[in-house]
Amino acid sequence: MGVSFQNILSKICSSAILAGVILFFIGAYYCVIKAGIPYQDPPLELQIEYAVNTGIGEILVKNGILIAFLSCIAHFVLRLIFKYCATEKKL
Repeated sequence: MGVSFQNILSKICSSAILAGVILFFIGAYYCVIKAGIPYQDPPLELQIEYAVNTGIGEILVKNGILIAFLSCIAHFVLRLIFKYCATEKKL
């Protein structure tokens, strides 16, 4: 009744993909909603707030895409490895 190593790695990769997607959407929220469209001639305080929110959003979007993409690749490679190992055992 134990959990297989393959199942554990698959769940870890799926969790990392989900984490990357969540980070992407949080970053998009910061870029679109929190930062918004800057005023034409804003005071210094609003310029700083806009720059901070945009910077946070860009970093989160970039990291979210990177984590999701690399996790997808890792998940695909693990599936290929386990499928290859399963066919080798049958022979």
